[in-house]
Amino acid sequence: MLTLEGVHAHYGSAHVLHGVSLTVEAGQIACLVGRNGVGKSTTLKAIMGVVPPSAGTIAFKGERIDGRPPHVIATRGLAWVPEDRRVFASLSVEENVRVAGQATPRAGPDRIAEALAFFPDLVTRAGQRAGSLSGGQQQMLAMARALASQPELVLLDEPTEGLSPLIVETIRAGILKTRERGAAILLVEQNLALALGLGDVFFVLSRGAVVYRGTREELLAAPEVIHEHLGVGKSKRA
Repeated sequence: MLTLEGVHAHYGSAHVLHGVSLTVEAGQIACLVGRNGVGKSTTLKAIMGVVPPSAGTIAFKGERIDGRPPHVIATRGLAWVPEDRRVFASLSVEENVRVAGQATPRAGPDRIAEALAFFPDLVTRAGQRAGSLSGGQQQMLAMARALASQPELVLLDEPTEGLSPLIVETIRAGILKTRERGAAILLVEQNLALALGLGDVFFVLSRGAVVYRGTREELLAAPEVIHEHLGVGKSKRA
């Protein structure tokens, strides 16, 4: 479904991605994990065209999307939930979702209500101004906005960072429901325990390149990888 091959990206003179290659299959939850500052968020931005790749290719369902602007990429069936959520603070919850749904022809007339229904707490707050929501509620709203476009692939950037355990469980349920509705997910998540409970395949990023790829079972069987690149646990030699 999604294929990155040798993707490089820069912020000015700073070379951030050094040949990232990964694949996300239809129906998968793929997790992109690694320490802070290794290029995980930049990878998602490169996929969405927010940070244009300086080399390499990105293809979605066999069509190259690298070099295209974000709004065009979104119409192909991708949706991005950035780490900072970016809700429209002055608009209501429902208006936020409606604006997102109207931005792409993929969204049908019933998609606004369906997207809100992913998170029942949003249904009761449909008329509330988004800027007055808690951080967890804003995260739910950011996900609902993305789902309003009926995406085939959702890019989630640190969706549970700084949230309470109760809200984390709500976000987790929303991620699983998204997959049940047929969308694949590329998840950047610092909470390794949560990622291991969700992911089908894992890509470990270090210094802007994928240094390990494997299933959940394969990653759990490689504690030295977890220790060296994720800072969790002990290596076999410890």
